[in-house]
Amino acid sequence: MINFIGNFNVVPSLPEKLEPLREIAYNLFWTWHHDAIELFRRIDRKLWEDTHHNPVLLLGKVDQKRLNALSQDDSFISHLNRVFVALNVYLEEKTWYHKNFKTNGDNYIAYFSAEYGLTECLQIYSGGLGVLSGDHLKSASDLGLPLVGVGLCYKEGYFQQYLTSDGWQQERYEIIDFYNQPMSLVTDSKNNPLKIELDFPGRKVYFQIWKIQIGRIPLYLLDTNVPENNDEDKKITRSLYGGTIETRIQQEIVLGIGGIRALYAIGIQPLVCHMNEGHSAFLSLERIRMLINNYNLSFAEARDIGLYSNVFTTHTPVPAGIDIFGNDLVEKYFGNYYRNELKISDKEFYSLGTLNKDKDPANFNMAHLAMNMAGFVNGVSRLHSVVSKKMWMVGFKDIPFNEIPIDYVTNGVHTHSHLSNDMQELLYRYLGEKFIQNPSDAEAWARVDEIPDEELWRTHERRRERLVAFARRRMIEQIKNRGGSLSEIKAASEVLDAQALTIGFARRFASYKRGTLIFRDIERLASILCNPNYPVQIIIAGKAHPKDEEGKKIIQEIIQLSKESHLRKKIVFIENYDMNVARYMVEGCDIWLNNPRRPLEASGTSGMKVIANGGLNLSVLDGWWDEAYNYEVGWKIGNGEEYSDLDYQDEIESRLIYDTLEKEIVPLFYNRGEDKLPRGWIKMMKSSMKQLGPIYNTNRMVEEYARKFYFPSIEKRTYLMKDNWKKGKEFSAWKTKLFNNWQKIKIVSVDEGDKDKKAKLKVGCKFPITAKLQIGELSPDDIEVQIYYGMVGNGHQENQNGFVVMNYNSRKSKDGLLFYQGEIECSSTGQFAYTIRVVPKHEVLINKFELSLIKWAEPNS
Repeated sequence: MINFIGNFNVVPSLPEKLEPLREIAYNLFWTWHHDAIELFRRIDRKLWEDTHHNPVLLLGKVDQKRLNALSQDDSFISHLNRVFVALNVYLEEKTWYHKNFKTNGDNYIAYFSAEYGLTECLQIYSGGLGVLSGDHLKSASDLGLPLVGVGLCYKEGYFQQYLTSDGWQQERYEIIDFYNQPMSLVTDSKNNPLKIELDFPGRKVYFQIWKIQIGRIPLYLLDTNVPENNDEDKKITRSLYGGTIETRIQQEIVLGIGGIRALYAIGIQPLVCHMNEGHSAFLSLERIRMLINNYNLSFAEARDIGLYSNVFTTHTPVPAGIDIFGNDLVEKYFGNYYRNELKISDKEFYSLGTLNKDKDPANFNMAHLAMNMAGFVNGVSRLHSVVSKKMWMVGFKDIPFNEIPIDYVTNGVHTHSHLSNDMQELLYRYLGEKFIQNPSDAEAWARVDEIPDEELWRTHERRRERLVAFARRRMIEQIKNRGGSLSEIKAASEVLDAQALTIGFARRFASYKRGTLIFRDIERLASILCNPNYPVQIIIAGKAHPKDEEGKKIIQEIIQLSKESHLRKKIVFIENYDMNVARYMVEGCDIWLNNPRRPLEASGTSGMKVIANGGLNLSVLDGWWDEAYNYEVGWKIGNGEEYSDLDYQDEIESRLIYDTLEKEIVPLFYNRGEDKLPRGWIKMMKSSMKQLGPIYNTNRMVEEYARKFYFPSIEKRTYLMKDNWKKGKEFSAWKTKLFNNWQKIKIVSVDEGDKDKKAKLKVGCKFPITAKLQIGELSPDDIEVQIYYGMVGNGHQENQNGFVVMNYNSRKSKDGLLFYQGEIECSSTGQFAYTIRVVPKHEVLINKFELSLIKWAEPNS
């Protein structure tokens, strides 16, 4: 092997008139700006496809004569200037954030995620979590939030999928050339790559930082492939979700601890850190370490302060989806860190990795670490919040289920990134500038009714035609790559019908997503698909995890079915699902099918992408569809049942899919008048767009994160920082006092007042209650006393219960007890029950239950 002794970089040589192309290419604003995409396509259409839609590589590979010719092409220069002006107007215009909030520009929100799906040429994502993270940054840019992203820079990225002749998934890993991607190295004052060091067992590990600009938002990706590292450490950031369990903890140390250090080295000191899943949870420890070292705080003080500026979003509905490390592995990497940097005992440190405080933990749970370290915790749909509470209720002992402090923000999609050019032009024409600037504006979406049915339908039909053409091209390509025969290639060119009802199913092939549910009764399905008068077809795409044999078998089963002579034109599987394949599918499908096993789909976002494109959803009532569904906007599979007999469930729900297709979907699609328009179908398309479009987008989602979590976090962090962290120290001291005295609280007695009046209560009356309390060394200002009540028999339906805050009566009894008084308003008839409870009270607390302290009255009080 030749050992090179130096390196150098070569960049495209652009004529002066084309120089703005460089700035456009390096800002991912182009990924959701169709005019910019068309500009790059115009340079060289074939090369644009061959480079996987990578403008930097395109400019590097295009012939210099072509560039020179374009520089003399007035039409192209005009197009270039139009896009360049659009980019600069976007960057300079006042945003939602700047219009509505005072900002000094440094209230940084740092968003951490293990993967980002930004565009197909940047293969640093595997699926929905990554695309959501990418859409989060795009909408943060649209809204003007002072946010930065942090992630890892994977040299291999996620695997490329191809199938053998018998349908078995194979994986191919491609090395990403970062120097030919729309990203740049972060350098120091001497123009050398900025490098950060981390302490690993017996050695230092270094990483460099790449920057991707997404509109107004910078994303920093951390890369350990640097000369200072040994060969093994260079591979830490080599692949997404690859390697061993030790690779995983190494990656998460780089992401969490390294991510915080990288931001500070760049000059960004975030006030709020958002952990998107538990992969980055180690950042909470590094933030504590920095507070201890920089401000001479104790661990308890730093932890109490840090809690109120960390946000944790969980996407996982099952414990198996969470990263859990053995204590021995954690000790190997964190033993010196927690003893020498955090200055705490092993017992205190390992308690951070569990919610169950009643027993010593055998392992270290990253989701539990994130929950212990974040003041704001949320699921990604209303149903997922309930599922998360069930999964983690062990950490919230004695707290009523519905009051467990796990909130939710339902996911969304970045509308403009997933909207076809044809449909965007149509919507812009009828919905106006409001829709372009703010996809969550309900007033703009209401104008969908003004779109003539003919125009909406023809626009959607064009996208279906392009989807069919794309599917045929990909099928031919797949067969050629497998060494298929001419007859197979000819057959592939004839698959699908551009006029037929088209069902899309594209997602990761995990078993709970039930990729073969619709194939359970193949004869019944064939009768639906092969009806000559009302044809139906299915386009499928998706990857199975390389180690998921069951997922690979599902794909193989689908491939084998699609080869049946009567089904080969009706069922198509597109290899190597990525953002480009997804784009064609969500833009062209009539129906988006989603049939996970409820409640294992935390949210799901693929079905949201069809909304603005005029597609309709047929889905199990899980994730986002559980809250979005009504009969005007799509179809449901079942009524939200959950089964213990899974085979029986599959039988029932597959039948429901067939019934819905046969009795509702197919007849509605093919019910045409003389004008050949399916008026009923178009009416449902418009209802879906009007009702769901303003809600299920990331502009709404990110604004909700900002109002519910980011801004309160900034406010609390700023308050605790006052007077050199004086307020923070005082708050920490208050918490210590509270924990030390909580067990001394006793509800001594409860008095219901006049028994005769109690027996004659009517609607509109008030039921008074007095309680006597003993609170030890605590002050009445430290606690809140509540009457908790509900209808008898509804104890398990805690969301129907309520509480009334009791007033403190400053007079004390002779034995030093405190008096509290309150009354329940009798607003409905029935038998009710009540009790008294005590919870902490402090202005810094986000909610009353975050400390997991609650004192209930004993039955004989």
